[in-house]
Amino acid sequence: MRNDTYEDWKARAARISFRRQAFIDGRFVDAVSGETFDSINPATGQVLAQVAACDAADVDRAVAAGRRAFEDGRWSRRAPGERKAVLLRLAELIRAHLEELALTDSLDMGKLVHDAATIDVPGSAHFFQWYAEAIDKLYGEVAPTAAGDLALVRRVPLGVVGAVVPWNFPLDMATWKSAAALAAGNSVVLKPAEQSPLSALRLAELAAEAGVPDGVFNVVPGFGATAGKALGLHMDVDCLAFTGSTQVGKLFMQYSGQSNLKQVWPETGGKSPNLIFADCADLDAAADMAAFGIFFNQGEVCSANSRLYVERSIKDALVEKLIARANATQPGDPLDPASKMGAIVDEKQTQGIMRFIAAGKASANLVTGGARVHIDGKGCFVAPTIFDEVRPDDPLARDEIFGPVLSVVAFDTEEEAIRMANDSIYGLAASVWTDNLSRALRVSERLHAGTVSVNTVDALSAQTPFGGMKQSGFGRDLSLHALDKYTALKTTWIKYKS
Repeated sequence: MRNDTYEDWKARAARISFRRQAFIDGRFVDAVSGETFDSINPATGQVLAQVAACDAADVDRAVAAGRRAFEDGRWSRRAPGERKAVLLRLAELIRAHLEELALTDSLDMGKLVHDAATIDVPGSAHFFQWYAEAIDKLYGEVAPTAAGDLALVRRVPLGVVGAVVPWNFPLDMATWKSAAALAAGNSVVLKPAEQSPLSALRLAELAAEAGVPDGVFNVVPGFGATAGKALGLHMDVDCLAFTGSTQVGKLFMQYSGQSNLKQVWPETGGKSPNLIFADCADLDAAADMAAFGIFFNQGEVCSANSRLYVERSIKDALVEKLIARANATQPGDPLDPASKMGAIVDEKQTQGIMRFIAAGKASANLVTGGARVHIDGKGCFVAPTIFDEVRPDDPLARDEIFGPVLSVVAFDTEEEAIRMANDSIYGLAASVWTDNLSRALRVSERLHAGTVSVNTVDALSAQTPFGGMKQSGFGRDLSLHALDKYTALKTTWIKYKS
């Protein structure tokens, strides 16, 4: 557990400086247009930096650099052990710059600096290390053939990978895409979210320091409608990995069809259900994790457990426990380790959350929260909010709010709970709380979700794939399976004299 104080973090914040330019072909450069955009601290409204606003011309430069690097083999044909050593150095550099990277993400998008320092940045270092260590342990295949034939099946890098990542976990999401793509031998062009571009730019600088060759890892900050669209439509991008909204994920699928049929791997929206049965052994633990599942990172989590289905006989008792936990999870200055919740990423997102809350007050029972909060008269903060007696067809229970808003729905039977949980366009994650092993297995099998967590919420690790079903997309991050989307199967068939 870190012992940094509020004064420690404020002192670091006063000293920090940010990279503002795009990182292309091993150096920081202005956008071709010379245009910039403001990166704003949502907790204070302060402009942190004026960042290069890249567009199609800059994407062209970055893709061309990535293609040159891929074709000459400076990374793609480098010995696996050498690539491993470089990425291991990058993992150590991330650890060495932990405070700087944690502070960057906290200032840039409002998350608690304590969470960034204990979860996000260590996680990014871990994932780079994990994929680095996998590089020289991946083997090809020899297919069964007749005498005189030898068929070798290998996984080969695709070429240039475009990665478009969201603002809720800026460094982590950049890592989830880049670590696997680089480990596989690709060049990467990363487009961070315009709300939170700063840690990705620093990551690029650390990658160069670790020994990633020029042109292999490029970062083009900019807007989705310009830089993001340009990556999606680019004729020389071989693969596009995306995490974000379902609406934008569908656009990238269209861009592929309109251009070169590049692979698109979307990990999109979610409205994850959490099912708590009366035979749950520890209702306090269930309440703790239900609160964590919706209030962590201000609810700005694609797999947030935002739909809570509770067996009717225990609903009132559980709701009382949740109200107490919500009251103890109030927003505060993200730099203060005593704060329990940070700022919403920007004004637009804050207003969107408040519109859902305003509509919910007329359709459901608001039991706690529901207000916008200011810290020292400033900032984009929303109190942790719980609605009870939510109808299954209410937008509160159907739409992705992406904020600290929990919808509680009672159920009477296991069948009813499963039906309501599956009645969604999304299928990213789900949770089940029960002390009955048969029920845990039975319900988990029937829930349409990429990950089902039993007696916990939102479980993930480097060893297990993360991704969803239905309109949550079909991309998979983490685990060795993530390497599938950044490689192609290549068969070499050899005839020989037997």
